[in-house]
Amino acid sequence: MNTARLLSFVSSSNVCRNFSSSSICNANYSCKLLVVGGGSGGCTVAAKFARRLNKDSVIILEPSNDHYYQPLFTLVGAGVKRVSDTRRSAQSVLPKAAKWLRDSAETINAKANVVTTKDGHVINYEYIVIAVGLKSDYNKIPGLTEALNDTSSGVSTIYAPEYCEKTWSDLQMFKGGEAIFTYPETLIKCPGAPQKIAYLAESYFTKTNVRSKSNITYNTCLPVIFGVKKYADALLKVVERKKINVNYKTVLKEVKPDRREAVFYNTDDKTKETTMQYNMLHVTPPMKTPDFLQRSSDIVDPNGYLTVNKYTLQHDKYPNVYGIGDCTNTPNSKTAAAIAKQCYVLEHNLLGTMQKDEPKLKYDGYGACPLLTAYGKCILAEFIYDGIPHETLPFDQARESALAYYMKKDLFPFLYWNLMLKGRYHGPEFVRKIINPLAK
Repeated sequence: MNTARLLSFVSSSNVCRNFSSSSICNANYSCKLLVVGGGSGGCTVAAKFARRLNKDSVIILEPSNDHYYQPLFTLVGAGVKRVSDTRRSAQSVLPKAAKWLRDSAETINAKANVVTTKDGHVINYEYIVIAVGLKSDYNKIPGLTEALNDTSSGVSTIYAPEYCEKTWSDLQMFKGGEAIFTYPETLIKCPGAPQKIAYLAESYFTKTNVRSKSNITYNTCLPVIFGVKKYADALLKVVERKKINVNYKTVLKEVKPDRREAVFYNTDDKTKETTMQYNMLHVTPPMKTPDFLQRSSDIVDPNGYLTVNKYTLQHDKYPNVYGIGDCTNTPNSKTAAAIAKQCYVLEHNLLGTMQKDEPKLKYDGYGACPLLTAYGKCILAEFIYDGIPHETLPFDQARESALAYYMKKDLFPFLYWNLMLKGRYHGPEFVRKIINPLAK
């Protein structure tokens, strides 16, 4: 098929996005850059390259009609925000100069530069950015899905738009007893969130005069409260002040909603199990990469994460493949702040690859985690690879502050919707150099 005919076919086949049955219209597409995933990383990268390349040279493969600012889910669970505050239509945030296919990847053949979609379409690409994030693996915990779908179960999670308002409902209905919060034995997005919601719950219970009748427990698979010692030390003081019980190396195995029981195992000896009664149970579900990546052994590690150079974000085997965000095997905290920094590195390195040059910029592992410790208080953790603090503001960010709280609540969402998703925000480094020039 010659180029003119192919371009004509691609243009005329846009209507295929609107059919639910792949048997009606299977299409072949071709593009300079394919971005798989239209979440934080995919949308940001697509915006950058849609400005640099010709119209429709970028294809975005994303099945969802909704785009969520997920970092706000914690505040939805605490009754500060609503789910509607976190949601915009995908059409409103994806770049207009790119072609959006409302479909998802089924297979990827990195040797042939071809992706097939769930609806049976075929996409040929020159370069690809994989930005598909993580998905919750509810089925890994027996009884969890049943409990989440039962409005009276007392079981919720802030990790999904369909469930985070249930957390707020559960907080309001809680009149005392056992409140348990969990952290799973997998990588997760926003690893600070499981304890943030526990701190906010404690504050709410105090406000509603049920704290004295409550026992709050945080069960985490980790051997420490937080991976960066400076902030871990500060959080241990928060835990002590709030009288929250912390059980390390303790992982949720099963939920028994009919008995209001949760079964946990110890990571040092998985045969050692403990059953705990609950009146409220907040679950951070196990997470994994999407199924098509799990099946793509040629480009992923044994756990299904895209194998990229942790500095350049280029695939370790296929130079025309890049990855960004939660689905990669980079050893950084999986946060939106990390994506903001990664997108600048990826943009310039991929442009170099397109020009047959070697990637030159390096991602330093930057991540940030606004650790909400109460209504109106927050520890703003910032760090790079190896758990080294890398702070922006000219004061000790391990101290709880109202400023950090309102940055989390109001400033960061503004930056996300108005700058980051448009490819125009790369993290706070430029601010840091101005207001905190002597910081390491």
